[in-house]
Amino acid sequence: VYSTLISAGATVVGSGTGHQKPIGFEEYYSADFGTLEGIYDCANYLRTLQPDVLINNAGINKNAPFLDIDPEDFLRIQQVNLFAPFCLSQAVIPGMKSKGWGRIVNVSSIWGKISKEYRASYSASKFALDGITLALALEHAADGILANCIAPGFTDTELTREMLGEVGIAQLLAKVPIGRMANPEEIAKLIIWLASPENTYITGQNIAIDGGFTRG
Repeated sequence: VYSTLISAGATVVGSGTGHQKPIGFEEYYSADFGTLEGIYDCANYLRTLQPDVLINNAGINKNAPFLDIDPEDFLRIQQVNLFAPFCLSQAVIPGMKSKGWGRIVNVSSIWGKISKEYRASYSASKFALDGITLALALEHAADGILANCIAPGFTDTELTREMLGEVGIAQLLAKVPIGRMANPEEIAKLIIWLASPENTYITGQNIAIDGGFTRG
């Protein structure tokens, strides 16, 4: 996403768990959302920065049968996937409100629109992220702030191919009406459009970009 934003002319400030600034970032903030201190420190940084756009893209997952879910794993997933976007959104909204313009894009998942076995922890976080997004969108539309979720489907990344293997991918694609995985650039372009001045009327939505999977 960040490389596409840079290509579009945006000044990009990124965050991650690593300590080295990736090429192209104007600024970089190292933050571990697995700790409350990491979330609060990043939120304080954003209050000072006052960005025009916030893209919440951090996320973790750990599949497990419902009865085997470790409560600590469950809470950690909620913390990274839900509480961090909540705190960071609270941090940027006052600055956006003062300027009368802002865009928040929360990266959810198809598992935040539908669910599946072994995904209770992850789906809980992503369904809740949609709820928070809708609430803040309704509260701050009059302030010029538009907030949306996107729900990516199966995306062609190295991690996806490592986890599923060729047989798993073939089985998966049989369930996707378009018959292929998404390219990462396709996901990035939707995020960028929602975060841009071209988006003037879409807010409070949870938009699936999944090749028709959740509607099949």
